[in-house]
Amino acid sequence: MSYFEEVESPENYEPKCLCVLVLDVSGSMTGRPIEQLNRGLQTFHEEVMQDFVASNRLEISIIIFSSQVQCIQEPMLIPNVQMPKLTTGGTTKMAEAIQMAIEQINTRKQWYKNTGQKYYRPMIVLMTDGEPDRNQDLATIGKSVQEGVSGKHFSFYAIGVQGYNHQKLSQICPSHMPPLPLDGYKFSDFFKWLSNSIGTITKSRQGDVIALPPVSGWTQTEV
Repeated sequence: MSYFEEVESPENYEPKCLCVLVLDVSGSMTGRPIEQLNRGLQTFHEEVMQDFVASNRLEISIIIFSSQVQCIQEPMLIPNVQMPKLTTGGTTKMAEAIQMAIEQINTRKQWYKNTGQKYYRPMIVLMTDGEPDRNQDLATIGKSVQEGVSGKHFSFYAIGVQGYNHQKLSQICPSHMPPLPLDGYKFSDFFKWLSNSIGTITKSRQGDVIALPPVSGWTQTEV
């Protein structure tokens, strides 16, 4: 158990919804993509903060990847999070970033249990515009993702930004949740959808059948 886990106490005992954002900040994201991603993160924060229930239940974590993988925001209730201004450079260690997200979810779920907090199924949101580095083991991480999703340990959404390799990204995703191509650079529209989805999730009760908002306005219908 880390020092952070030992000293952290729950801020409230509302059921928690953990969302891990796994974001590509490699060199190919330079320019308009990273500008719009940064704007989208701010939109996401603003939208969730307008929802009293969601803002007391949503925990955000941010993992970025390029030539290195780094968690720049440990899981924290969103009112306490200041969205970063991301910069770009380097290559694409995608598989390692996803593995970090899975490990973080497992650790956080155990903390919820240890501290008597209920929680919704965590989610991983991957956003990338490129191919993973050649040394990235897509088969192994794909198996981990698919087992995690089928076992209902977490949900997984992969958003492909212009230039991404649909075939390779599909190797990671469950067959029923293929990568969704972002229409242009509509990051803000996507994050509005994500905020609305989290609002729906955090107002649900155990056993409810959850119908998320329709995927429209931010994704292309064809790849």
